[in-house]
Amino acid sequence: MIAINGLVKQYGLNPVLRGVNLNVAEGEFVTLVGPNGAGKSTLMGIVATLLRPTAGEVRVGGWQLPEQADRVRSHIGLVSHHSLLYRDMTAAENLSFFARLYRLPDAEARVATALRKVGLFARQRDPVGTFSRGMIQRLTIARATLHEPDVLLLDEPYTGLDQEATGLLDVLLREESARGRTILMITHDLAHGLGLADRLAILHGGRIAREVTRSEISPAAVYDLYAEVTM
Repeated sequence: MIAINGLVKQYGLNPVLRGVNLNVAEGEFVTLVGPNGAGKSTLMGIVATLLRPTAGEVRVGGWQLPEQADRVRSHIGLVSHHSLLYRDMTAAENLSFFARLYRLPDAEARVATALRKVGLFARQRDPVGTFSRGMIQRLTIARATLHEPDVLLLDEPYTGLDQEATGLLDVLLREESARGRTILMITHDLAHGLGLADRLAILHGGRIAREVTRSEISPAAVYDLYAEVTM
């Protein structure tokens, strides 16, 4: 579903990605980790059609980026550092707005279903500006999955969440994975990321330095592997 080959991204004379190769199969959940400045968000931005690569090939669902970005966008859902929600609008109004953008049929029913899925139906008429960080993140997941995308992209979705909100997000992501959604997630929590995903990929030095499946390594041992790869 996501095919990345020889991906290079350079800002002026500064290379960030130096030939990344990464493939994510349909329905697979892959967690991407790496040191600060490794280029994780840059890679995610390219897959999300927000950035243009300097060189290399990137395909999502068989469509090539950036040439066919317009076809890809309706098939991806993005959860990034920005919620893309309007704080002065209610939860229902936000989702209704995005439903119109995607020209979804039965928009009202879809919005209600999405709000129930993330446990916010009772707060649907409240302005997003009154929501906690955890509630905003849940509504962001609802926004990103409202159009039932084939690919879900998550850039540090757990940042700033308390234990209860983290648990709720875990449930949501496991449900999305069980539905056959292809998921690529960035996180700093190695054990947590490995526990949710089918595979963990370590980005270091502008390349994928190592990949391991959940069955190949324990959550406790993944820290030693990460230290070995990134030293």
